[in-house]
Amino acid sequence: MSASAVVNPVRNVARWSALAFGLVYGYVHHNSLVALEHNRADQIKAENRERLIDQAKAEWTKKNTPAGGVVTDPENPNFDLEKLLIHLSETA
Repeated sequence: MSASAVVNPVRNVARWSALAFGLVYGYVHHNSLVALEHNRADQIKAENRERLIDQAKAEWTKKNTPAGGVVTDPENPNFDLEKLLIHLSETA
């Protein structure tokens, strides 16, 4: 460029404004993507935790259910005294 070539000030303002806008947009967009990824990671952790809890409950139920299907705990809502007495009379 020669010394006599003058750049239009409106063009300079437009260039610097576009640069500033691009930087702000990039920063905001990056932060939104990071937040989205953190939310996905938290959701996956919660789903895995729920799945593990459900597996543990199923295993505990399987482990604590008697082989004959008779519930011996009177506090259990599935407790049936008649079935328990029949089971005890058959095993004795």
